[in-house]
This record gives sequence, structure tokens and C-alpha cells, in this order.
Amino acid sequence: RRPLLVGRTERREMTTYDVVLAAMFAALIVVLGTIPAIPITMLPVPITLQSMGVMLAGIVLGPKRGVAAVAILIALVAMGLPVLAGGRGGLPVFAGPTAGFLFGFLPAAFVAGIVASRLARPVHDTSPRSFVLLALAGIVGIVGIDYLCGILWLILVTGVAPGKAAYGMVAFLPGDIVKALVAASVALAIRRAHPIEPR
Repeated sequence: RRPLLVGRTERREMTTYDVVLAAMFAALIVVLGTIPAIPITMLPVPITLQSMGVMLAGIVLGPKRGVAAVAILIALVAMGLPVLAGGRGGLPVFAGPTAGFLFGFLPAAFVAGIVASRLARPVHDTSPRSFVLLALAGIVGIVGIDYLCGILWLILVTGVAPGKAAYGMVAFLPGDIVKALVAASVALAIRRAHPIEPR
């Protein structure tokens, strides 16, 4: 479809290509959820690899398609499909203690996509600089945004003290940094094979 011009801003609707890409990355997030989670004793939130899929969706597809990929995942969860880590799914998930992290995937993918699309350019650049910036985009999205959503939800639902909830996130930091590095490596491999212009 031709872009719609609104004032000086160009607005593009989602194309079939965009939807296919979003669906592919939603499927990737689901697959990563089949890998067993690692429980954390101090919090009811396990370590999973699905957040790495969210990082990839944002930094590879850009903010719009990255959010679309996560939205597909959330829709599948709402339909009752066991697509989350541990085979979880269904409406009760949205009221559980980990729901904040699930909801946080949406703004996390968006922010990661914004950071990557603004800083790690052009899309065919596979230099060490791009690697660092893509990893940083993933960390900003998950650690900066998803953690915040998860912490606020934990405080609201479980009544855990804010300090304890925030301190509990420290256990996730090393793993999420490693995930960001892996996501950046995969994103560079995608750039070499088939650069995708973020949207």
C-alpha cells in the first residue's frame, strides 16, 4: 500500500511482509519459552529465555513490528495456549505475580527497537560498534523497561516491599546481559544474511 501522508509525518500501515516478520519472531519467542526456566528462591519469577526473543524482536524488526510480535504472543496467551515458559497460558496468567513482566514485553520491545533503529545504523553495518549498540538496546529494553513493569506489578499484586522487589532483580542482571550479547550476535548474523529495515 502507498504511505499515507499526515502533515509532514509519513505513516505506513502494516504490510503482509510486516505481519509475517512479526509472526516469525512471535514464534521464536514461543520456542524460547520451551526451554526450562530457572527458579529464583526470593521471588516468584523464574529466569527464562523468552526475554531474549523480545530483545531480538525489537532490535531486528524495529519498534512497530517488534511490538506486533509481542502482541501476537500475548494474544496467544489470552487464548489459553501454553506458549509461556513452563507451559503457562490462559487468562489467569494476567493476574499472576509475573504478569508485569509479560505486559512489560510490549514497551520493552518498543524501546529496544527505538534505540537500535536510531543508533545502530545503517542496517547492513556489522561492525563492533553496531554489536555494542544492539546489545545496549536490548539491555535498555529489558533491564530498563521490563524490570520496571515487573517490579511495579510485583509490589501491587504480592505486596512485597519495593526494596526487596528491586533487589531481587539483581539475580536476573547477569543472565539478561548475556542474553543481550547473544541477541546482538544473532542480530548481526541476520544483518549479514538479510538486512531488515526497522520500522
